Amino acid sequence: MMTCPDSPLPSPLPCGRYRLDLARPLIMGIINVTPDSFSDGGLLADTAAAVAHGLALIEAGADILDIGGESTRPGAQPVPLDEELRRVLPVVEALAGEGVPLSIDTYKPEVMFAAVSAGASLINDVFALQQPGALEAAAATDAAVCLMHMQGTPQTMQADPSYGDVVAEVTTFLKARIAACEAAGIARERIVVDPGFGFGKTTAHNIALLRGLGDIVRGTGRPLLAGLSRKSVLGRITTRDDPADRVAASVASALVAVQNGARVLRVHDVPATLDMVRVWQALEAA
Repeated sequence: MMTCPDSPLPSPLPCGRYRLDLARPLIMGIINVTPDSFSDGGLLADTAAAVAHGLALIEAGADILDIGGESTRPGAQPVPLDEELRRVLPVVEALAGEGVPLSIDTYKPEVMFAAVSAGASLINDVFALQQPGALEAAAATDAAVCLMHMQGTPQTMQADPSYGDVVAEVTTFLKARIAACEAAGIARERIVVDPGFGFGKTTAHNIALLRGLGDIVRGTGRPLLAGLSRKSVLGRITTRDDPADRVAASVASALVAVQNGARVLRVHDVPATLDMVRVWQALEAA
């Protein structure tokens, strides 16, 4: 076996009207309906292009689609509520009947509730439901939630990130947010955790987290989402300046994440990642 030892056995994840089988890693395809995302900003800035991309990701094998209307790259500026709703709701509505769960990538409670009402089944929050009203908004739905760790904010997070023990500190934070969710009425089985690669972390921190994913899985007892796709840490390691040239590095890091216990992979490159998962599955079954 190549998975991390002593990790919790995967179980179905309640996700709105879906029950997601985590016996194999699931692939979450990224749809950035933004003009300024780090890898594909502007490419999907209108509804028609975003919907077409979503359909192509489903055809390529995506298990989940993650729809976001506000970039959270380092230095990104907040988007007004009305503009974020304008960007994402038509895309959610158009894709809600396509047979795969939709994730809404937002930290605004109003967007969470509106997107779930429009058909989303998962709330993916880089602030781990810490914004005022976010816990209550998520608790009022039947959506799954993904809680991410971030040191600072998108505007400040890469200024000077510092940890004593990044794996231990991320684990402690995520455990505290799980407890906060449970106290707010969000069932534990609806929760996924994300260590937040690139969100307030240096290259050394990101490498330590990738190595230590198994400790986070065991420490939180929840399925883990890994989002390394095309990120700048991979560019620094490989000296690939263009995010589009980081596909091989993205797939390699996704494989390491799976080997260390990740159950959801948030990626731009669905076909290449699916090939990796199929090879991994074949080795697991042998």
